[in-house]
Formats: sequence, structure tokens, C-alpha cells
Amino acid sequence: MLALSTPVPMELDGSTATARITLRAGQTVAFALNHAQRWEPPPPLWDQDEIAARLDGTLEGWRSWSGIHQAYEGPWKELVHHSGRVLQALTFQPTGAIVAAPTTSLPEVVGGQRNWDYRYTWVRDASLTMEALWVAACPDEAAKFFAFLADAAASQLQRGADLQIMFGIGGERDLSERELPHLRGWRDSRPVRVGNGAWNQRQLDVYGELLGAAQRLVAQLGELDPVTRRFLVAAAGTAAVRWREKDQGMWEIRGEPRDFLYSKLMCWVALDRAIALSTQLDAQEQVREWAAARDEIRTAILERGWSEQAGAFTQAFGSDDLDASSLMLTITGFLPGDDPRMKATIDAIATRLTDERGLVYRYLTHDGLEGEEGTFLLCTFWLAQAQALAGELGQARATFERAVTVINDVGLLAEEVAVGGGEMIGNYPQAFSHIGLVNAAWAISQAEQDGRTAPA
Repeated sequence: MLALSTPVPMELDGSTATARITLRAGQTVAFALNHAQRWEPPPPLWDQDEIAARLDGTLEGWRSWSGIHQAYEGPWKELVHHSGRVLQALTFQPTGAIVAAPTTSLPEVVGGQRNWDYRYTWVRDASLTMEALWVAACPDEAAKFFAFLADAAASQLQRGADLQIMFGIGGERDLSERELPHLRGWRDSRPVRVGNGAWNQRQLDVYGELLGAAQRLVAQLGELDPVTRRFLVAAAGTAAVRWREKDQGMWEIRGEPRDFLYSKLMCWVALDRAIALSTQLDAQEQVREWAAARDEIRTAILERGWSEQAGAFTQAFGSDDLDASSLMLTITGFLPGDDPRMKATIDAIATRLTDERGLVYRYLTHDGLEGEEGTFLLCTFWLAQAQALAGELGQARATFERAVTVINDVGLLAEEVAVGGGEMIGNYPQAFSHIGLVNAAWAISQAEQDGRTAPA
């Protein structure tokens, strides 16, 4: 009979000890880790039977939640359901906040410095997250997530400040970034960071994310409370005024502010959704003003967002650089997928913004890849979704299948895939990647049911 002897390091009262557990074939042993502050009494220790019972209860709880709430029956059902469970696991239940990832400083390039702390909630993710929760989870999670965002952000617009782009899971606002030089980092990827320096950036897309999330919430639950209505009216009004201003864009570029196309688009979304919700927001008298601003933004995007040299919509006004975020022009309903300019943009990204496996980079400059990062799984799922909306169902399925080949043995996705080797890199598991999977699968499912394109 074989025996397995495994050293297990432990820290006891500040000192390090090693326990050795010997297992014979067919044997199992359970262990639990308890945590307490130094000034608190240690929690009671569980015996083997209690640990096993609690594990069984946890598994049954997850199975029960999935059986009750997960009703999606389209293509890639198991992947969609699993991604829904990932989003549920990334939710901080006391507040409803969903973290972008539960990790910090897992690098975009092994050994590099693009190592960020993702243990926070981004407003930027709101509308896409709400869509994914509607498909793969249940309205309760979506409603609680939206309530968290609205509560955390509401007072800022009342003071006339920019809407903050991200918050801590308890609604914390000061997320100042610092480095931990005493830590080596994963595979010597320094620095290890706590906090995120993008927390006080200006990103104009957040107004559209909130109004888009609100529209999905109203479709699920029917109405909004008075405080939330006033907040959303203020958000739409802010988008109508500030859409002409420059910002750092959704990729949080740490450089000079620019006229990013995605930011302008999401201001358009804010006004478009506010107009659609005007009755529920009790804001019918503001529709004319909002519609005028929405039309101005549309004209600006069509005239200044398109590059004849690139043959596509690009990253920023006056730029020739491709950016995967321009796929959102059709995903948000700004343009139909079969619009000639949209199809040209989709084709340009599919052919010129991908690696040899067909996975999509975030953006490309004339000098090559910005920052030597990997391909982005979210952007690859965006491409599949846009192809479905353009009626290119065969291409959409092929793009989706290429993206899911990198899923690991426990069904999780990181942020990026390394150039060359195909290793997943970046913070993990990444909510945005699983959100992209769910939304792309849903779009393809709807397109196949319709026999043409899925509804925006």
C-alpha cells in the first residue's frame, strides 16, 4: 500500500512550524483553516466529522442555488452555468458588491510591472454584469449589485464631482495605491500592489454603465425607488453636459486624457437609456434636452470616430488605432451589426487585432502592441458577440470556441492569455472574462433562434 507524506507549513503565534500528514491509499483527511485577530480568542476547532459535514453542506448549497436560479438552456449551457456560479462566488454578500477578481498583482506579463489590484468593484462593469446575471444567475443578485453601486456613488453627483469609477466591497472610496516591496510577487513579478491608482481617474463611460444597468433592472423588477431615480436623472444630465470632455478611457490609460470613442459612446448610452426610462424616472420634461445631446454625440462619433486610413471605428477621435472597445458600438445598439461601417470594424478587429490563434488584443498602435500584454478574453468574447449581431453566426461560434479552449481544469478564466505559449495571465478568476462568455453565448443563442441577428 502506498503512503503519501506531505509537509504542511503552519504559522503559530508568529513562529513557523511544519505538520506532516501521512495518507494511505483510499484514506482521506479533512482540515480547516481558522483566522482571528491576535487580540481575539481563537475560534473553536472542528473535528473531522464537522469539517466533512460543513463541506457537504456547502456543496449542497451551491447545487441548490444553481438548480433554483440557473435556467439558461442555450448553447454552451454548462459553461454559462459555471460562469454564473463564478460571478456568485465573486459577490460579497453583505453588500452585493462583485469584485473584478479576488487577487492582486498577478501580472499581465510574467516578470513585468503591469500588476494591478483588482479586488474592487468597477462601475464600468455594471451594465455588462447585469446582463450576465440576468442570463446566468437570478434577479436578486442583479438588484443587490445595482443597489450597492447606486448607494456608493449617489452623493458624488450631488456635490458636482466626477462619478468615481470603482469602490471597495464595503463602499470604500479611497483606494490609494501603494507597493509592498518586501514581497517578491508571483514568479518575481514586482511590484506587488495594494489599492488601485485608477480609482480617482475620470472615466465618462460610467454614466452609460449605470443607466444601462438600470434599464436591465427595470426590465426585471419593474420600478426604482425615488432616491435611485433622482440619482439616475443626475447621471443622465451629467453625461449630457460632460460628454465633450476628455478622460482616461475604459482601459484606464495612465497618460494624457483623450477623446476616447468608448467614453463618448457610453455617454450616448446614458442618454438613450434615460430617454427610454423617462417615465419610470419621472423625467419626461427632460427628454427633449437629453435627445438633443444624444443626437450631438451620435453625429460626433460617426464623423470623428471613423478613420478612413484604418477603415474602421478607432480608439479615439482623430486616431487611426484599432481598439476592441469599438465593438461595443453594435453591442450597445448604437449601430446595427450589419451596418457597413460596423461590419468593416468587426472584420478589421478580427484580422488585424488578433494573435495567431484568433484571440483579440485590447488595442494596437502604429508601433505594435502597447505594453507587451497578452490577448484579452473579454475582447475575444466581444468579437464573437458582435459577429453574432452582424449575422456572421459561423464566425461567431468559431471565435467563441477559440476563447473557451483556454478554460482550465476547474472551469476558470483569467484576464488575458500570454503571447506565444497560451498560458493564462493577469488576475484570476476574472469576472469580466466570465461575463463576456455569458453574454456572447446568449447573443449567439438569440441570433440562432431568430435566424438573423440577436436583439441589442
